[in-house]
Amino acid sequence: MTNADLFAETEGFLTAIQDQVIPTRNYKKYILKQPNIDEMCRRCGKESEKIQHITAACEQLAPTEYVKRHDGLAQVIHQKLAEAADLIEDKSPYYTYTPASVLENDNFKLYRNRSILTDKTILFNRPDITFMEKKTKNTFLIERAVPNTHNLAKTITDKQNKYQELANEICAMCGSKIQLK
Repeated sequence: MTNADLFAETEGFLTAIQDQVIPTRNYKKYILKQPNIDEMCRRCGKESEKIQHITAACEQLAPTEYVKRHDGLAQVIHQKLAEAADLIEDKSPYYTYTPASVLENDNFKLYRNRSILTDKTILFNRPDITFMEKKTKNTFLIERAVPNTHNLAKTITDKQNKYQELANEICAMCGSKIQLK
């Protein structure tokens, strides 16, 4: 974490989460052994309030907080790709960066959350990030997720299956080499 450009408070909070010492209801009931504690999640009330539930499984947080986390990760990836491909010159901090939907120069194209037009109608044609190397005709379809460890393998498989038809169609249309990331 020495080069992560994190605020000290953020680093401390991440360490506390990793050590599982955040005072969740489950922690208070079973570790601190406080009496009369309801362990159920205070947001959804359906599962035990544990770190794993809060960070990746609460249905009340999914439409807002998980989407913010997903989009924040996309910002960082987009910025690093744009910098590496010389598509942007401004080296602003990741938390102030606003990604453009299309960046292009003589060597690269970078799309963010943009539909890819194909000859055939494809249901899933809007990956989070599409990065194309013009000279080598390599195309990277980058789809992010921030799953918990218990469903990591399933999430990877689901994302790859979701965009396989798009990858095949791009290969057929352009002769590109596709990598799903």
